[in-house]
Amino acid sequence: MSTSVAIAVNGLNDPDLTQATSIEVSERAGQTTTYSLKYGVSIIKGDIPFLTDKRLDAGSELSIVEIIDLSTLCLVKGPVHGHDIHMEHGGAGSTLVVKGSDTSVKMDLESRSVVWQNVTDSDAVQTILSTYGYLSDVETTTAGHYENKNTLVQRESDLSFIRRLARRNGCYFWVTCDPMGTEIAHFRRPSLGGAPAGQLTINLDSPTITKLDIDWDIEKPTSIAGLQLDLNTKDYLELTVQKTPQTILGDKGIQQITNDIRSVFLSAPVNDTGDLTSRGEGALIEADWFIHASCETTARTLGFIIRPYTIIELKGAGSRHSGKYFVLGVTHTIDATAHKMNLQLVRNGWGDIA
Repeated sequence: MSTSVAIAVNGLNDPDLTQATSIEVSERAGQTTTYSLKYGVSIIKGDIPFLTDKRLDAGSELSIVEIIDLSTLCLVKGPVHGHDIHMEHGGAGSTLVVKGSDTSVKMDLESRSVVWQNVTDSDAVQTILSTYGYLSDVETTTAGHYENKNTLVQRESDLSFIRRLARRNGCYFWVTCDPMGTEIAHFRRPSLGGAPAGQLTINLDSPTITKLDIDWDIEKPTSIAGLQLDLNTKDYLELTVQKTPQTILGDKGIQQITNDIRSVFLSAPVNDTGDLTSRGEGALIEADWFIHASCETTARTLGFIIRPYTIIELKGAGSRHSGKYFVLGVTHTIDATAHKMNLQLVRNGWGDIA
C-alpha cells in the first residue's frame, strides 16, 4: 500500500503546501472536522512571508486529499480560521501551524430567529442544507410541528439548530467531501448493520494494534417512559420505549447484562406521538454506548484508512470485548514517516461468556 498527500487551495492542487512537516485531521461523530498543518518558517529580508501567504490566510479554503495506490480520499475540505505562530530569534526553529475546519462552520456564523411550522424535523434540515449548496443525505423523521399545535422555534445558528434536532432524533450531523470537491451533508442515526469496514487485531499473529484501552459503565437508562397532553384534543400522548432501537454490537446489551429495567421519564412539549417517540429513542441511542475503546494504528499496517460512522471488527481482545465496534472518532496524524490513526471506538453490547 502506497500513500501520499495532496493539498488544494480553493480547488487547485498546490504541491508547495505538501511540504508541511506534519498534518493532523481530527474527525469525531457529531462534531466539526478540524485540521492543522505545521510548517517551518524563515526570515527573509527582515520579514516572514509565510505568515501573510494568501494561500494560508483567513478564509482560504484548503482540501487535504490522501492518494492511496490508485484511489483518492478527501479527509477534509474547509476554510482556514487561525494560525499558531512560534518564533525564535534568527528564524531557525520558528514554526507556523495553520488551523481550519470543514465547511459546516459557515453554518455557524449567524444566529437566526425562525418559526418552523407544518414541517417535520427532517423537512427543516433539508430546507436549511439546500441554502448552503450541499448534497443532502437526510434520514426521514416522524416528529411533526404544526401551526395549530406546537411550532418548531429556532433561536440559534443553523449549525446549532441542526445539531439540536439531530440529538433529539438520535442522529449525527456531519459533512463529507469527495475527491472532486462535492460535499454531502449527512443527518442520520448510526448504521450498525452490515459487514465491518475492516479488522483490528491484537494478541494474534501480525497484529495491527499493539495497545488497547477499554472501559465500560452500565449505569445507563435502558428504557424511556413519557406522558404529554395534546393541546388540541386534551388527550394524553403516551410513550414507552422498552429497549434500544439500535442493533446490538454483541450478544448482550445493557438490559441483558443487568437483568433489570432502568427507566427515565421524558417530559417535553410535543405535537404527536411521533415526536415523543423520536425523543425517547434519541435519548436511548445516546445512552447506549456503555463500552469505550481507544487504540492507535497506521495506514500501512492496517492497509486502509478508517473513518468515523463506520463499523470495525476487533479481534484478539477476548470473548467479551472482541467483535464489532462503531467508530466514533479518528485523529489522523501524517508526516514523512507514517499516517497514524488514533481511534475512538464505542459499543453497545459485549460477547456472551457464559
